Amino acid sequence: MCKRFAVIVLSIVMILGMTACGSNQETAPEKSQSSAQPQSSAEQTQDLSTMEGWGAAVKAKSEGKEITVAMATHPSTEAFRKMADDFTKLTGIKVRWDVVEETNLKSKQLLDIQGAGSYDVLMVDAFWMSEYASKNVLEPIGKYAEDSGKTPKWFDYEDIMAAYRNGIAGAGGVNYGIPTAGETRFVAYRTDLFKKYNKQPPKTMDEFLELAQFFNQKEDGLYGVAMRAQRGIHFASGWMSLMYNFGGGFIDQSTIGSNKVVVTANSQKTVESLNFYVNLLKCAPPDVGTYTHEEALGAFMSGKCAMWLDATALANQITNPESSKVADKVGFVPTPTGPDGDGAALAGWNLGISQKSQNKDEAWDFIAFMAGKPRSVDYVKAGGIATRQSVFENQELAALNPSFGAQKEALIAANGLVEKGLSWIPQHDQINQILEIAGAYGSAALAGDISVQQACDKSQKDIQDLIG
Repeated sequence: MCKRFAVIVLSIVMILGMTACGSNQETAPEKSQSSAQPQSSAEQTQDLSTMEGWGAAVKAKSEGKEITVAMATHPSTEAFRKMADDFTKLTGIKVRWDVVEETNLKSKQLLDIQGAGSYDVLMVDAFWMSEYASKNVLEPIGKYAEDSGKTPKWFDYEDIMAAYRNGIAGAGGVNYGIPTAGETRFVAYRTDLFKKYNKQPPKTMDEFLELAQFFNQKEDGLYGVAMRAQRGIHFASGWMSLMYNFGGGFIDQSTIGSNKVVVTANSQKTVESLNFYVNLLKCAPPDVGTYTHEEALGAFMSGKCAMWLDATALANQITNPESSKVADKVGFVPTPTGPDGDGAALAGWNLGISQKSQNKDEAWDFIAFMAGKPRSVDYVKAGGIATRQSVFENQELAALNPSFGAQKEALIAANGLVEKGLSWIPQHDQINQILEIAGAYGSAALAGDISVQQACDKSQKDIQDLIG
């Protein structure tokens, strides 16, 4: 998938040119460039290097066809729907929408692939990719994205951030989707407090903890940090925000799919990461053990905390003066580097083509239009989530979203995890139960009911019992 898209083959251009120029083209003598006449509008439509020319070619072969897309209720879906009339006008392809709650989308897609096969385009969570690959749900996307006859250069696949291309779009070394929404995690900090006390935002995990300890109770009602730490999956999710930066993990991901999955919940590096997290949470508000991402966000936006570490997708709320007391005094930096390097969270959504689709080319035409570079700024303005490097560098959008630069840096840091061959949430069938176990014992360590070492040892035993 990392190949650059090739130039459209000459034979296609010649065939399209013959169609546009009429039956006398074969015998007409070749004209020199100086004597060539301006192209007619019909000839111009054959220029596949432009979206308009591409659309005309698609319309010639597909006008009147209808595709069905299965998507979740999500800001990106709403953005696509706002762009749908433009797609139909350009290509002649009609779009039928089946938009359902995220919790129901996966089951509907799997039922469809086992039955009627009525869906053409599927919106797929990155964490479903392993299962979808094993069940042959999706077409390998390279069959379309790497075919210069189907994908003009303007699509610009490599403009999509590497962390998304390589980290959320596939499984087993094969990509099945085009990333269209995603997030990592980063740090927000109070610029007024950091300026007042002459502090710099953290670059390393050691600095992160030192700053949290410094600001904790530095002023009346002020705490060092806010993070999610509710018992169970939320605690595990917060822990994983920094666990990989220490080299820790609940299971050895290289053994997934083998006869014996190796559990690493009480490895030295995993213990070290939990010890760090518990010490960090001691600098949070006293009720942090009840926090999901919503409560952690609220604590920071209320001005109670000097720092916050969570999802980039929540940044707009922090910088919104209608919802945040710190909107005009906040800065953002990537998740700090740990002893084992970078490894921030990575999650997101893709658009893929159903294996059972009867309109695969038209499904790809939809994806190419919606997720291509030419409409990427329009997509974000309509409420979509940025996934392209060029969008993060767009000055107009950066002026509207002060966190854009830090989001790009955070995604570069998140790619450190991808380069290690790791998935932020391990692609194991029982991962939810694994996270519940680790998050329950981690929460008990935060409460002081057991030690950090005991929490990791108990997690090790229960996860081993779970997966056999």
